Amino acid sequence: MSKVEFINPESIARSPAFSQGAVITGGHKTIYVGGQNAIDKDGNIVGKGDIEKQANQVLTNIEAVLAAAGARLEHIVKWNIYFVKGQSPQNALKAIQPRLPKLKDPQLVTGIFVEALTRPEYLLEIDAIAVVPE
Repeated sequence: MSKVEFINPESIARSPAFSQGAVITGGHKTIYVGGQNAIDKDGNIVGKGDIEKQANQVLTNIEAVLAAAGARLEHIVKWNIYFVKGQSPQNALKAIQPRLPKLKDPQLVTGIFVEALTRPEYLLEIDAIAVVPE
């Protein structure tokens, strides 16, 4: 039986927004979601200049990758969110958070500011790791 245990040691600050580590044991399937941008299925950029709209499209793309692998957002254990310098992480997270599952332990999150992404229209990119019990 697979088990995901989130780690929040008493010896470091605890955040209500993210856990500090995760240990995965037992039989499971690990899914690595490559960096997703705000591109729709037809290759069009969604939300040019609007990080909230882009964040919603990115999350839609992540859900599609997970579904193709038999997983859902609640299976994600680690998020990496890349924000283009000058963009508001708060605005992106405002769009993402209502779609995330309410879990007993929050998932691991790393937020990073970057100078630019592969296209100037992209305001953020997200990759993730998910674990599904088998």
